[in-house]
Amino acid sequence: MGASTAVIEPVPRAVCVSLHDVAASTWPACERLLTAVEAVAPVPITLLVVPRYHGRGAGDAAFRRALDRRLARGDELALHGYFHWDDGPPPRHWREHLQRKWYTAGEGEFSALGYNTACERLAAGQRWFARHGWPLAGFVAPAWLMNQATWKALRASGLLYTTTLRAFHWLRDGHCLNSQSLVYSTRDAWRRNASRLWNDHLSRRLRQAPLLRLSLHPADAGHPRVVAHWQRLLAGALADARKPMTKAEFRATRRAPDGGPHV
Repeated sequence: MGASTAVIEPVPRAVCVSLHDVAASTWPACERLLTAVEAVAPVPITLLVVPRYHGRGAGDAAFRRALDRRLARGDELALHGYFHWDDGPPPRHWREHLQRKWYTAGEGEFSALGYNTACERLAAGQRWFARHGWPLAGFVAPAWLMNQATWKALRASGLLYTTTLRAFHWLRDGHCLNSQSLVYSTRDAWRRNASRLWNDHLSRRLRQAPLLRLSLHPADAGHPRVVAHWQRLLAGALADARKPMTKAEFRATRRAPDGGPHV
């Protein structure tokens, strides 16, 4: 008998929807966005959860039960900072001030932390997940900002992946996949208009890319035109045969037989 030939299934192009800034205080807006996603299709979602959002408590039992239900339906919970505010050392120069105080409105928690503090916050978040019995594979820094000390702490944390604005990173082997996220800035009308135009451009440019990422924020819920826009982009990605999956599923699915990612 001749040797059998293994059939290698093609790796599907993926679409990952993530919901940032998930906390008890933002949950009503988050629920509206989750309902809007469901109106397009019942896709799995990565919820980026902040344990002590803006220094507040970790949430009541009703909030935790809501997250339990999201896990049960196939969603993922990922760690999204610990406080989600920038309490690091003062900016050293005007560029850093512009990035930390204007671009992120003071939300970039991990943009200027020292190594020990970054390790402590990651560990505190991991313990919080463990206390609730929630699996944890990934971390996404608030505003996607991380300094070198945070990268070092993250690689020592045992977590499996992180994402930045422009890439998906496998933490254990150091590989990354270029993948710019579609995200909306909603603070001003001109930002919302520019975001829609930019995301139209990005969605066309990334049509054949292995991964399309759509990043939602609670503030989106207050702007119907923004919601309608990303609903259209999500529907288009699904119609274009992209497979919806969580970020943890994408990390696992894109593993090659030799242990490296399909990039």
